[in-house]
Amino acid sequence: MTDTDATETDAASGEDGWQAGNPAPEAPPAATSLQEQDPLPEDRYLNRELSWLDFNARVLALAADTSLPLLERAKFLAIFSSNLDEFYMVRVAGLKRRDEMGLSVRSADGLSPREQLRRIGERTQQIASRHARVFLDSVRPALADEGILVVNWADLNDGERSRLSTYFHEQVFPVLTPLAVDPAHPFPFVSGLSLNLAITVRQPEDGTQHFARIKVPDNVDRFVQLDGRPKGDGANSGGIDTHDVVRFLPMEELIAAFLSVLFPGLEIVEHHAFRITRNADFEVEEDRDEDLLKALERELARRRFGSPVRLEVADDMTENMLELLLRELDVNPGDVIEVPGLLDLSSLWQIYGVDRPKLKDPTFVPATPPAFGERETPKSIFSTLRDGDVLVHHPYDSFSTTVQRFIEQAAADPNVLAIKQTLYRTSGDSPIVNALIDAAEAGKQVVALVEIKARFDEQANIKWARALEQAGVHVVYGLIGLKTHCKTCLVVRREGSTIRRYCHIGTGNYNPKTARLYEDVGLLTASPDIGADLTDLFNSLTGYSRKVTYRNLLVAPHSVRKGIIERIEREVAAARDGADARIRLKANALVDEQVIDALYRASQAGVKIEVVVRGICALRPGADGYSENITVRSILGRFLEHSRTIHFRAIDEFWIGSADMMHRNLDRRVEVMAQVKDPRLTAALDDMFESAMDPATRCWELGPDGRWTASPQEGQTVRDHQAYLMDKHRNH
Repeated sequence: MTDTDATETDAASGEDGWQAGNPAPEAPPAATSLQEQDPLPEDRYLNRELSWLDFNARVLALAADTSLPLLERAKFLAIFSSNLDEFYMVRVAGLKRRDEMGLSVRSADGLSPREQLRRIGERTQQIASRHARVFLDSVRPALADEGILVVNWADLNDGERSRLSTYFHEQVFPVLTPLAVDPAHPFPFVSGLSLNLAITVRQPEDGTQHFARIKVPDNVDRFVQLDGRPKGDGANSGGIDTHDVVRFLPMEELIAAFLSVLFPGLEIVEHHAFRITRNADFEVEEDRDEDLLKALERELARRRFGSPVRLEVADDMTENMLELLLRELDVNPGDVIEVPGLLDLSSLWQIYGVDRPKLKDPTFVPATPPAFGERETPKSIFSTLRDGDVLVHHPYDSFSTTVQRFIEQAAADPNVLAIKQTLYRTSGDSPIVNALIDAAEAGKQVVALVEIKARFDEQANIKWARALEQAGVHVVYGLIGLKTHCKTCLVVRREGSTIRRYCHIGTGNYNPKTARLYEDVGLLTASPDIGADLTDLFNSLTGYSRKVTYRNLLVAPHSVRKGIIERIEREVAAARDGADARIRLKANALVDEQVIDALYRASQAGVKIEVVVRGICALRPGADGYSENITVRSILGRFLEHSRTIHFRAIDEFWIGSADMMHRNLDRRVEVMAQVKDPRLTAALDDMFESAMDPATRCWELGPDGRWTASPQEGQTVRDHQAYLMDKHRNH
């Protein structure tokens, strides 16, 4: 569920001084336009950071939902933890840096960095406490009822403790390093996201107390798996067969049980778990005369030494120990999050890995679209695209038999002359990368634009960039000052005496693993105009071309925001002419103030606007005077809603692409949006929107006060948007 796209630092917005909603009039404005130009209220934006925390609270609501399969609930608890880690490493880190530097730039809703940090801390404590309670009071007991137990040392019998003693001394003890703190031993460095035990020991001779720290090793499983139910235990929860029982002991519990081995001759006074989060928000200096790979690797090495931005502690930690940690780690008391029970529930992924199919979502096998399902010859995709465009909708449509197959067939086809592709994030054993290597080794011209600055995937992308270079692929790292986030592939093929170009433009990464989890759409086409546009785009990305306008594409940072706002304005004009004007927008985030203001103006003009946003939404819907015609809902579920799609009804245009409505996407990234024109394909996009907007669809709805409310209400008919799409694609 986590998606690192939602946590990066935004750049300043702006587009050459052009102001959304205020085009220069060609004639004196009519009376109705005077009202349209009335100032919008200053409180029209919601805070983006608090909106993100509301998103993670919705993830937590799924973990608390007893109607979902039990291990899926545990998975959502893990996702919540990982999401919150990244939020603090990037967003909170950026706010703290601004506050420490005295930058008093206020957010769009008028809050200073310090005020935002205070509210973030308060809200995080609330949802982190609820997160822990959902695990302790609901998920953990339910797992135990199913024979999956997370146990404490006190729950074990003598035989199990003896076996664990052997395991500890042979496997764990050798890798532990107890670190004392005294005049001869300064306080040790604590790495970000590591789990640690803070320990107080006492000298028996004089009663002197000392602090020590032990890092829980992160190269072993967090939970030690035990053998079934202990002998002699007659309890058999829910009729579970003893052979089906699996038990887990947290590693920190095992270490704590043997502290006397680590500190022989000393008395153990107390021990408590803690965890620190550090700033991982850094920028690579791209204007130096230095190899970008080396510069990035240097910055990655610095990441682990970033300043602390959050301290998580067990809620039973004593005040004296907490004060010591605050002082030695240089943490502000407002950055402390007290957690009941276990810290770092992202480790519940290990529990999710238990083989219990009945406690998980039923297996779903993606379908191959009919256009691709009947032909097996190597040229089938090319011949299919010559017959017409194809729209793929992942994960309902298979990635491996559509997009991946397109690239693999291009790599193997002797008539293909060139393949050009952008790679933002891909899997560790990527068949896409392997296909590009095969193509290069076969003598084809292969260009891969690898975005090595994709946050938290930098090391993997560096590895693949070097592998591609060694195979003879022309590897490019994008444009200075911009991240290349677009999802595009261009295949150039000789067909007789002509050259034909085949293209893929999508909303998601070329990653076969996430394509089974992330909802995305993509356009496969042999359109000459789009082929010419992608040729121009790749020339801009790999050469010195400064082309900023395209025939059928909107390309950030030059034209996505402008193009969208222009179409919003055209929808407004159509509404004034009496047309049935309607805008439907689906995205991960809606933050950009210029786009939001344009939507407000459209609402004032009577345009009906429906927004489906997975994560952050700074737009305030349903407010009197400026957003009565706007509704916002959020759909979370089995798959991560990731596609970016816009429909302008009156002007009859559907657009898909890689860009969210955020400053960074529109100003500091290369993003591509393409118009889908074929009526067969737009009908599929229309059906997707109709399902998402159906009043009975299970979702959350955003109110003008910024509160999200579960919908439909209890007692009303409820349908599942993703289940509908699974059934539809399974039967097509």
